[in-house]
Amino acid sequence: MTTESGKVLTPIRSEDDYLAALQQAEAFFDADEEPSPDSAEGAYFEALITLIQAYERKHYPIDPPDPIEAIKFRMDQQGLSVADLEPMIGRRNRVYEVLARRRSLTLPMIRRLHTQLGIPAAVLLQA
Repeated sequence: MTTESGKVLTPIRSEDDYLAALQQAEAFFDADEEPSPDSAEGAYFEALITLIQAYERKHYPIDPPDPIEAIKFRMDQQGLSVADLEPMIGRRNRVYEVLARRRSLTLPMIRRLHTQLGIPAAVLLQA
């Protein structure tokens, strides 16, 4: 793909290619306004970002969060207390055991946490 300014889009095959692509993308972000999506520059920018994302997914994968840390994070986000988790996990002592990693999450707990807190089931199933 070539833009009106003569830029040629190439695959990202190495770390050097990746760094060069990031520099190109940075120029778009530093500009006063992004190019119109209907323009050649806009199409180039979109394709460049797609290539960068694909390279990052392959070479810099992000591991899913730890299930207990995800629960604690959601508690912090929503201002929840241990008592608020009782309907999902069980009595208060059970909640403390789960948060201290002394008791594993059960499938019913995972279902309720997923449904009521919106934590992805795939994250909770890692427990």
